[in-house]
Amino acid sequence: MPIIKRTVLYEEVAEIVARMIYSSQLEPGQWIDEMQLCNELGISRTPLREALKVLASDGLVELVPRKGCFVKTISAEELDELFPIVALLEGFCAKLAAENVTDQELIRLRHIHANLEKHAADEDIVRYYEENILFHDALKNISSNTWLERLTLDLSRVIRLARQKQLKLGSRLQHSLQEHRDILAAIEARDGELANATMSLHIQNQYLALKAKLKESTPNEMD
Repeated sequence: MPIIKRTVLYEEVAEIVARMIYSSQLEPGQWIDEMQLCNELGISRTPLREALKVLASDGLVELVPRKGCFVKTISAEELDELFPIVALLEGFCAKLAAENVTDQELIRLRHIHANLEKHAADEDIVRYYEENILFHDALKNISSNTWLERLTLDLSRVIRLARQKQLKLGSRLQHSLQEHRDILAAIEARDGELANATMSLHIQNQYLALKAKLKESTPNEMD
């Protein structure tokens, strides 16, 4: 008999609030008005508070005693620490994906990439980034390494707070698209070493673009 997975309410709420953070409906550093959010979602404060605990453990929000909950702000120092690790892990994911990918999985990757091409042509950064997440998550899944997938997903949740910002820098969107073309070509060739190198370079370029974007900003802003 198949097992039916039931989603607890606070888990659904956590997903909704996470999407609000990633889409910038809730900005880095912003205080989360729990009463207002409860009214908007039509829920009591109990599932919301449980959801915020989950998001705090994921590194997306900070719970400050006697002050409330705030959306996490990623500092330049944290980016310096995180991106080299992400480059290593996602590079290895791409390597394993290239070595393990099936013809059916390649069809899905090509479909996702086609959407990347479309959104880049439309200069729709929000939808491009959403599709970009699907592309990277698909590679993690194809890698067929449960622990590696878990580690990279956990780090991605935190990095995602800042990662989209780098696409707003000059011609970065088109450069990102070309990097995805190179990654896909390496996967199609089933060349693990090339996939590793192209993915690592992609993440490093994201990091450099994000640092440049942050230099354009005031100390307290991400945009």
